[in-house]
Amino acid sequence: MLFGLHKQKGFTLLELLIVVVIIGILLLLVLPNLIAGPARARDARRKADLRSIKDGLEQYYNDNSNYPAALSALTAGSAGYIPSVPQDPKTGKDYTYTPAPAGGPTYSSYTVQTTLEYENDKDIKSNANNSRTYEITSSQ
Repeated sequence: MLFGLHKQKGFTLLELLIVVVIIGILLLLVLPNLIAGPARARDARRKADLRSIKDGLEQYYNDNSNYPAALSALTAGSAGYIPSVPQDPKTGKDYTYTPAPAGGPTYSSYTVQTTLEYENDKDIKSNANNSRTYEITSSQ
């Protein structure tokens, strides 16, 4: 009988522990991106909505030499600068539109704002008190 020639079947405890640790490290690297994915997608939609609103506002300005008092003016009439006024994809609320100067009746500038969900977004304009504000103005 030959000693030391028996075949080993299965894995040792050490090999299993190494595999579990590697899987754990990979999960720690990948999981935060997977969790933040839907929020980043909604933020991308918010940014696209604000660009669409900006395009409609600039077309309105070219036709009327001032900005409207409310975003609903972009969908009214035969011009129809945008098909509908976009709303926040999560809350369904309107974006904040502020024409200036306050009091009107004609407006020479504006700001459109929204709050982003993903706190590390590079386009956040104001992070005071963790507000995560993203805005587009007529001067951009």
